[in-house]
Amino acid sequence: MGNNEFLAHVRKFDREEQSLLSHLSEVAELSKTFADKIGCPMAGEIIGLLHDFGKYSQAFQAYIKSATGLINQDMDDYVDFKSLKGKIDHSSAGAQYIWKKLSTIGAKGQGRLSGQILAIAIASHHSGLIDSLNLDGENVFERRMKKAEEKAHLDESCQASDKQILDRANQLLDRPLVGELIEAIGKIEARSGSLGRKIALFERGFLLRFLFSCLIDADRLNSAEFEDESRKVARIIRVGPPTWDVAVARIEEHLKSLVPKNYVDDLRGEISNNCRSKAETQQGIFTLTVPTGGGKTYASLRFALHHARKFNLEHIFFVIPYTSIIDQNAKAIRDVVERDDDTAKWVLEHHSNLEPDQQTWQSKLVSENWDAPIVLTTMFQLLEAFFGGGTRSVRRLHHLAKSVLIFDEIQTLPVNCVHIFCNAINFLTNHCRSTVVLCTATQPLLTNLKSPQYGQLIVPNGNELAGDIERHFVDLQRVKIHNKCKIGGWNSGEITQLAMDEFRAYGSCLVIVNTKAWAKSLFQECEGRVSQDDLFHLSTYQYPAHRKSMLNEIKERLKSGAPVLCISTQLIEAGVDVDFATVIRFLAGLDSIAQAAGRCNRNGMLKDASGNKVKGNVYVLNPDKESVGMLPAIKVGKEIAERVMREDHENLLAPSAMERYFQYYFYQRADAMVYELGVKDIGRDDSLLNLLSDNPLCPRRVSPNAGGGLLSQSFMEAGKQFKAIDAPTQSVIVQHGEGYQLVTDLCSAAKEFDVRRYYQLLREAQQFSVNVFPNMWTQLIKNQAVEETQPGHGIFYLKNEFYSEAFGINVEPVQGQQFMGV
Repeated sequence: MGNNEFLAHVRKFDREEQSLLSHLSEVAELSKTFADKIGCPMAGEIIGLLHDFGKYSQAFQAYIKSATGLINQDMDDYVDFKSLKGKIDHSSAGAQYIWKKLSTIGAKGQGRLSGQILAIAIASHHSGLIDSLNLDGENVFERRMKKAEEKAHLDESCQASDKQILDRANQLLDRPLVGELIEAIGKIEARSGSLGRKIALFERGFLLRFLFSCLIDADRLNSAEFEDESRKVARIIRVGPPTWDVAVARIEEHLKSLVPKNYVDDLRGEISNNCRSKAETQQGIFTLTVPTGGGKTYASLRFALHHARKFNLEHIFFVIPYTSIIDQNAKAIRDVVERDDDTAKWVLEHHSNLEPDQQTWQSKLVSENWDAPIVLTTMFQLLEAFFGGGTRSVRRLHHLAKSVLIFDEIQTLPVNCVHIFCNAINFLTNHCRSTVVLCTATQPLLTNLKSPQYGQLIVPNGNELAGDIERHFVDLQRVKIHNKCKIGGWNSGEITQLAMDEFRAYGSCLVIVNTKAWAKSLFQECEGRVSQDDLFHLSTYQYPAHRKSMLNEIKERLKSGAPVLCISTQLIEAGVDVDFATVIRFLAGLDSIAQAAGRCNRNGMLKDASGNKVKGNVYVLNPDKESVGMLPAIKVGKEIAERVMREDHENLLAPSAMERYFQYYFYQRADAMVYELGVKDIGRDDSLLNLLSDNPLCPRRVSPNAGGGLLSQSFMEAGKQFKAIDAPTQSVIVQHGEGYQLVTDLCSAAKEFDVRRYYQLLREAQQFSVNVFPNMWTQLIKNQAVEETQPGHGIFYLKNEFYSEAFGINVEPVQGQQFMGV
């Protein structure tokens, strides 16, 4: 490629050049394919075709050729590329071109609305979705469309562009494209119109976000595949729905090999068969309400595989509340569906937050995009894809179309996200051919909210997969709940003594607390009173591979009858397959208590001295001192659990008791479900739901019925304000065990930027990374405990001396620790 041709990228390792014509054409084809999943292929193609249209400008070509050495410093065209990085606008030209072409089509403003949706997608592809109106009511979109030629380069790019690009763009930018988008919007109006204008406008905005996702993934994917052509080969192998027949045969073979050992196994088999029987009925939203230990992982997988085969779907997602159980679930699924000689892996785990918030060009090339048949991820990652700002997470959103989404422990959904979550799920199931399964032993009332006009789920009658729920909960009643709460609470010494008594009497005891401080304190109280081999501490300050190693040891000891006393935060209570003789649970929400009970006598094997089956004991107690003021979900949950426990419920784990709990809980927290924002956040009392829908509190806002019904959302501000958890976390790689070599390899790969190696290493690093909150991160930085793999990459690792084998990450150096790894 000569200096007079238009350049998009230069490959780092061999200096191969990618023309702008190739990049735009290839991104357009990918984006078209992605957007076709919701019936908008032309929309996907045009935003891909024109997303980098401004790169035809002389300013951008001088910049990129100077930055890549194609123009040397002695040439007249050379520019100071370092000072110009990120300052040459190449996204406005394509957005303006679309707006000018479409805004005059349609007597009722159909072209204006279509043009706005497409123009915003292009204008936002480096920043994250821009506001239509900002918080002050300024029309940000209009200002961008009027950006001057000397900065937007529209006319210059039109004159310079490859003929093929403009010819195809002009073919697309006509009434059929407008008709395609208006038809999609019309379906939204038909589905959500009865629920009110707010939800309809939210879904219009979500349609834009979906198209934006198609563009971002196509753009990043094409760049990554240019850098590493093996990724393109791997993607082409995976094109189209997976061969579900293979996976279906494998799970059926596995289930046939299981020999029931007791009544628990019989009931698990019944629930699994019930799921299978409904897998080919219809798409939509389903519930799977199963007592803890009822086998919902395999039952839901069986449903999903048969369902995906029947309806020709592309992915199955397991959305899990905590990273602590992804390993366990992923192994269970891999053991069933994967074989060593498979040409491609069936299962992808994605749960860490290693990718930096402010993405570098390196991180854009290697970020995870959920392109695998079966994906296990966290609720955190899913909510970020739904609502997060920037471009890092949104690229994954379109993969949720034509998929089965299985939400494990749905009751852990953050309460402030309830309405926006319900609206997003309704969009996927109504418009994207997706199916959703809500799995839990403690089903929250997402179908019966106090303010349904803000969004709630609709589960058709007959869409409960498990069967006879009430009987299942009676049959699987393997524990007795003891309410030991008392005035003044239990002090540390009393709790320790109870744990020691239960441990000595039954041989195994699990203590689940609400805070890391209590976990550490009780562990230290028990040290010296219990053999070091018998005592375990678990918290999210330990990296996943370390926790996995300890959990495997705990399971083996429990299986063999060896003594185990485990002190853990709540990470162990949702889905972790352990079976203790007795459990002590700090007072929390009734759903948490039920999950904790699921770790006690899980397989129904407890017997008395005479060999008769007996129930396990679960003790609920209140500590005398506990700092949960900053944890409103725990604080309110405790209060309501106490209220329910004072009522006359024969079985606190029964669905009727749980329904009462969620009635109280959701009623008390109903106002928070719109994702409230306050004066300290945005200068006024408002909500994320408002910003993403009709924006009613925005001053000088455009009426939703004026100007062709243009969007008036504050997308960028909503993205800035959204946090899937109460505080954003920073991921850090722990340099222990295999983590030593991993960090060494990452530093080397980062320095040379071997894209294929770097991508693989970041995947492996998920097992050695810990997400820390801002206060701890500040202390770690202050104490010089972390370093970057390479300056500016945003990937950090922890120095060895700041990790404790017992407690995980520590803000001060740990003295005398020798950790040999896992």
